[in-house]
Amino acid sequence: MKNQFKFDEKHKFLEKLEELVKSGISTKKINIFTPYPVHEAEEILKIKTSPLRFFTLIGALSGLLFGFFFTSWASMDWPIIRGGKPILSFPAFIIVAFELTILFGGVISFIGYLILSKLPNIKKIQTPEEYGNQFVIHIENEG
Repeated sequence: MKNQFKFDEKHKFLEKLEELVKSGISTKKINIFTPYPVHEAEEILKIKTSPLRFFTLIGALSGLLFGFFFTSWASMDWPIIRGGKPILSFPAFIIVAFELTILFGGVISFIGYLILSKLPNIKKIQTPEEYGNQFVIHIENEG
């Protein structure tokens, strides 16, 4: 069996991909290269949604909580009492909490990306091939 199939037309690519999956080849051994996103191929290969969004959620929530905690702690530790106004003024803390939400969400997402993509992995450095406007199915060897 060939390890690589190249197509110029999308429908032929999808037919061959479906044929390979139905013949019993594991979807984990099939790599596809397309000139643009082909959602039908994702459905055929049953590609799951990335868990990266949970890293982003955890980072954003921890940033939000840390933003409110830090500003509250700083206000209580070094109070500035002016004209009977409350020491803890949460509307003023929203700006810091928002900024830390974005910061922590972005940093934790990047760390999650590195973990999920198993980077850096020096053993698997490959020279990428250029396929142009072709649809390519590559099947990994069993070894």
